[in-house]
Amino acid sequence: MRRYETFVIIDPDLSQDQRKPLINRVEELITQMDGFLVLTDDWGERKLAYTIKKKGRGYYVRFDYCGLAPLVNEIERFFRIEDRALKYMTVLLSEDIDLEKLKEEKAAAETAAAETAAAKTAATETAATETAATETA
Repeated sequence: MRRYETFVIIDPDLSQDQRKPLINRVEELITQMDGFLVLTDDWGERKLAYTIKKKGRGYYVRFDYCGLAPLVNEIERFFRIEDRALKYMTVLLSEDIDLEKLKEEKAAAETAAAETAAAKTAATETAATETAATETA
């Protein structure tokens, strides 16, 4: 199995509700074709280096995933026929990957992110409690 990265520039005039089904469809394609989605990186709206379809800005999304060549072909076919996608590009990151190790790394990163979010929430609550106690005193 190989590791790929696909960048897509989506029409910036679309709302979040219109953009979400396009992103979800790519994620579904990856899982349907026995791929493994490592990360969906939403970069947001940015200025383009040159106009594409009369647009000066674009909404960037990066998909990091593992799969085989038919998966990449299907994702690129989807973007070719999708009018909301202005441009796309797929890059091969690694020829041969250890999928189990990658899944473990992703799980560890998600656990660390959850712990960090919990710590920030606890710190915010503590600060709010201390502020309230100071104001009442």
